[in-house]
Amino acid sequence: MKAIHFLLWVAEVFLPAYKDENGEYKFEGRLNIGVQTLNLPQVAILANKDKNLFYNILEERLNLIKEMGLLRYNLLKNQPSDVSPIHWQYGAIARLEQGEKIGKLFLDGYATISVGYIGLHEAVYAMLDDSITTDEGHQFALDILNFMKSRADKWKFETRLAFTLYGTPSESTAGRLCEIDAENFGIIEGVTDKGYYTNSYHVTPSEEIDAFNKLKLEADFQKISTGGCISYIEIPNMTNNIEAIESVIDFMYNNITYAEFNTKSDYCQVCGYDGEIIVNDDLEWECPQCHNKDMQKMNVVRRTCGYLGENYWSKGRTKDIKDRVMHL
Repeated sequence: MKAIHFLLWVAEVFLPAYKDENGEYKFEGRLNIGVQTLNLPQVAILANKDKNLFYNILEERLNLIKEMGLLRYNLLKNQPSDVSPIHWQYGAIARLEQGEKIGKLFLDGYATISVGYIGLHEAVYAMLDDSITTDEGHQFALDILNFMKSRADKWKFETRLAFTLYGTPSESTAGRLCEIDAENFGIIEGVTDKGYYTNSYHVTPSEEIDAFNKLKLEADFQKISTGGCISYIEIPNMTNNIEAIESVIDFMYNNITYAEFNTKSDYCQVCGYDGEIIVNDDLEWECPQCHNKDMQKMNVVRRTCGYLGENYWSKGRTKDIKDRVMHL
């Protein structure tokens, strides 16, 4: 039987095991005090295929993230519990006395500060002209994440604050950072040409790969991203093939920390079409049956940032959705 480890999950943020003064595991009231996301593709663009320069720039950017986390902590630590009694006094997070400072709840692993990252795929491609699915690309991606995690672990001992490596499930950030880099550095094939950066450590949405290989590959990245991670596979309607779904669920259970299915659940209110409403070449949602483009007259559900959302998404995320290929 698979071992069960104590771990608290909040959205895609994982909080490490924590014991109170009596040696008892503590789950309720745990919290994360902020996420800072590092733009990995920009580091790679600036490094211009020089690995030594890449790691030097990465070190500088990581130090900025550390400073941001410390700034957030220093702004919060002396706040009295009175700023939000429901959170700090009445049990939503803690039961502190009136006027008691909240800072002690942020120390020694009770809370975490997330060191997020985006665009591992594009960073590797910019450096190697290769995908994270190849042997060389996969190893370089692991090296990058291990480098980042080593810094986060070091900061824990220096500051008593639990910095953790976090695979950011970005929404607008995915498009915004790519647009900024495209404006500053131009359109770079495989890097800034899609209109978005791939979330965290994910295989880029358009790359052909089967579900089992995708999950196996991304599981290696999840083992390092211990502050939070989530993987997805895209599947068609599997109503008539439940056995295949069960085999994938078994594989997920035995091989990866956290993964989910993405499937299509759309409906056109004009013609009654019940299937996949597509994104056309103009990035408009369009019913393939009656060609309705009125977003107020259709229901489209897609997963973004870990949640199944309905109608509609940023330009960058819409491009991501359009590029997604099936994994089963």
